[in-house]
Amino acid sequence: MPSLVPTVKSKLFIHSKRKSMQLLDGAYASLLHGRSLDFEDLREYVHGDNVRDIDWRATARFGHPLVKRSRATRVHSVLLVVDTGRTMGALAADDRPKRELAVLAAGTLGLLAIRHGDAVSVLHGDATAVRRVPPGRSEGALEHALRTIDRAIAGSSAPSDREALLNAVATTVSRRAIVVVVTDEAPMTDETDRLLRRLRVQHDLLWITVRDADPVLGARASGRRRDVDSGWGVPDFLHGDHAVLDEIAAVRAEQDARRDEILDRLEISHADLRSQVEAPGAMLRMLHRRADVGA
Repeated sequence: MPSLVPTVKSKLFIHSKRKSMQLLDGAYASLLHGRSLDFEDLREYVHGDNVRDIDWRATARFGHPLVKRSRATRVHSVLLVVDTGRTMGALAADDRPKRELAVLAAGTLGLLAIRHGDAVSVLHGDATAVRRVPPGRSEGALEHALRTIDRAIAGSSAPSDREALLNAVATTVSRRAIVVVVTDEAPMTDETDRLLRRLRVQHDLLWITVRDADPVLGARASGRRRDVDSGWGVPDFLHGDHAVLDEIAAVRAEQDARRDEILDRLEISHADLRSQVEAPGAMLRMLHRRADVGA
């Protein structure tokens, strides 16, 4: 298996001349704006930095925007809660494995955390068991965590159990943490809502949805779609059937609306990941929304 941390780094580009890692780094710093900080040095402002961090006196002196860079005096704990059930082994909206998007999401936020000196741990599982990767603050520890996620999804034959993961956080994680849930677009249940309300009291929550590939295609196709839970293959004649496509779109819209209503009501910032290319931008917007909520 190729190293996953370098693979994640290689994907953190926005299609401009700026590295998206810089943008994400500034957004992550803004997310943690309220923690105790000691001044360290100055650096040039990049798009994505919080304007509250601009040193206006130094900016006036040197003639270009400069931001204060600080050293944290209190380390945060970042807990990546990753659904590794068999549905995460299906295809994402870009027709690539959802597993790759889950690793990209976990790797991106893990990299940001360790760059800021924060500890990263992973809680993952399916309907058979929930397991934990101990916290670490190095790229080596993150590599181990990402490989664990990748292997767990690739090897899982059990259904997902999102509620078991959330319940494990509620019952075993007592210290306040930034909890990032990485899951798929399975419908929200009343139990999900209850657990999120409980967790929201103690932790800072972020929610990442890895979007599924379309089960029915807009044009005729052969042998390209199969349900990972049941093994049922989508009949060829359904592809291109606009009535079926409209019905699927309506069901998805209803489920998305319920999910967004729950997350917005609880002030849980969230992102939809559809492709490798769009993922960095989606996570950047999520971090900015979370920083704005906490401002």
